[in-house]
Amino acid sequence: MREANEQKKETDAPEKADRQWFRSVGLRVLTALVGIPIVLAMVWMGGWWAFALALLVTIVAISELRAMMRHEGYQPVMLVSFALALLFLVAAMLPKQRLLLLEVGISLALLASFPVFFFRKKLEGAMVDWSLTVAIAFYLGWPMSCMLILRGSQVGLGNGLWWLLTLFGGVWGFDTGAFFAGHFFGRHKLAPRISPGKTWEGVFGGLIFSIAAAVLFTTLPMGTPWYLAVVLGMLVGAAAVLGDLAESLLKRQTHVKDSGQFLPGHGGMLDRIDSLLFAVLIIFVFALFTGNLS
Repeated sequence: MREANEQKKETDAPEKADRQWFRSVGLRVLTALVGIPIVLAMVWMGGWWAFALALLVTIVAISELRAMMRHEGYQPVMLVSFALALLFLVAAMLPKQRLLLLEVGISLALLASFPVFFFRKKLEGAMVDWSLTVAIAFYLGWPMSCMLILRGSQVGLGNGLWWLLTLFGGVWGFDTGAFFAGHFFGRHKLAPRISPGKTWEGVFGGLIFSIAAAVLFTTLPMGTPWYLAVVLGMLVGAAAVLGDLAESLLKRQTHVKDSGQFLPGHGGMLDRIDSLLFAVLIIFVFALFTGNLS
């Protein structure tokens, strides 16, 4: 009788896992159907509409990071982190004053962040918390500001729109391809100590879509040579992996499963934008070197 029950459990386990996987896919699709049109509408409008979206994303992501850090006992000064991240976003919107804002703002952030820790009752861990205070702003605020610089202020079609379509199409395509390729064909683990679910097969499956997006959105619209578009797609896919693993490392270090529950089926906001944060830096530098920055 016991053997029969054990065999039944072994038979039911794969079926249960499959049901959970399909349920997860369903939630992801529903969230995407709601979220993607909103993102694309803001991207189309550009300017301060895009700024409003970037600000909302930054606020939610910083609040998630605050909860993650508090969960592990870290106490960065999130007000300073947010102020510095906000500075990056505002500077992105004011190109004529950008350099001055960054020079003055970063200087003031350094001046303001250290004294906060002088008055702690316990100084243990103060340097770690100060480092996190500054690092969080750069981790979130700088990439988000690069998105705004890439987009520019022009409404509708233009290089800025195509660059962001390359970003979102490349990363979302990579994530989708990696998700399905990893599930059906994944055998060789990519980074088992950080993210056990990721496989090399998933990476290669995702690269197909990130390359396709780069070719689609940069060759004809902006005249990028196809071979450079292929290289860009590969770099975007690689950056997406690194961004995903970076956030997985943060979650490992703070002992949380998801950064939050903001997006059903996806976890928190940070779980959704982690790959974008690294991929946008690649596209930003690529746009600078090709001279197609709007």
